[in-house]
Amino acid sequence: MDIPQIDRSNYLKGLLITARKDNQLNETEVSIIKKFAARLGFSTDFFNETISNLLDNKYITEEPIKFSTQDMAKSFIEDGLKLALSDDTINDAETEWLKETSKVNGIEEEWFNKKMKEIQSKPHLIGKMDFALFSLI
Repeated sequence: MDIPQIDRSNYLKGLLITARKDNQLNETEVSIIKKFAARLGFSTDFFNETISNLLDNKYITEEPIKFSTQDMAKSFIEDGLKLALSDDTINDAETEWLKETSKVNGIEEEWFNKKMKEIQSKPHLIGKMDFALFSLI
């Protein structure tokens, strides 16, 4: 599937926002985001610069992200939930931001809650799970 550049940029931006919502950045989150950045076509230099300033960067706005298709949005929400749970816990700020992103993309709250429960039921598999985006590229 050919993913528009705006969706590629928004996907990475959304993962970065999700990662910083708990005001910390662990190695697992950095590793996951790095894989996404590479698969989405972003350079290593860009990734390293962005990740090193992530927690302090006030220029990354945190409005919910609107994707070009609902399938892309669902892929993002699923991957965002996996990223948020990669440190074995998900906080309210992460959940609320992902829910708001779901809402602006016309995704039912029931779908969101079901997907979250599904991912939370397998926390030990987060690092081993395939990410939804990778099946689209």
